[in-house]
Amino acid sequence: MKIILVGASGDVGKAAFDELSGRHEIITAGRNSGDVRVDLASPESVEAMYRATGPVDAVVSAAGEVEFARLGDMSVEKYRFGLENKALTQVGLVLAGLTTVRDGGSFTLTSGILDRDPVLMGTGAAIANGALAGFVKSAAIDMPGSRRINVVSPGLLEVSAEQYGAWFPGHDLVSSRRVGLAYAKCVEGAITGQVVTVD
Repeated sequence: MKIILVGASGDVGKAAFDELSGRHEIITAGRNSGDVRVDLASPESVEAMYRATGPVDAVVSAAGEVEFARLGDMSVEKYRFGLENKALTQVGLVLAGLTTVRDGGSFTLTSGILDRDPVLMGTGAAIANGALAGFVKSAAIDMPGSRRINVVSPGLLEVSAEQYGAWFPGHDLVSSRRVGLAYAKCVEGAITGQVVTVD
């Protein structure tokens, strides 16, 4: 398969790359690194990425940003930031790619654990993750042709624990290998409309 992987430089993206790259042609894409540069917040940049890659069999997105703050310090604008930069950017990636992903191909998005297992300061992530879960479930029954769509929802990765572990008290860490396998299930399998959790 020919696969676009957006966000390959992050911990989750690296897990997806390590699992898939041995069997498939991976085109990495990112804002500051990758085979192709793309700013997911810019529809024009996303369109240019698809023009540069040509038809592909799958798109994997492991990119997105949210605000972390206590509820009393959150605002509608901070929630909007996460919805726009984690949820809507990935939705836009799908919409722009419907004619680039071949019939029978797939989209795999990335959310996270915080809409299922909350932590303090995590409501910004929770609302974006929940939006992505609802989107893929609904979009799956409306995808053109036989295209598929899923979202991987990983817990905190072991490799990320040093940086983020203090925010996730009591959470069991997950291995990069298990996270990579979740992307393989979505890309190489037959499921659609699923939230694939890695806890």
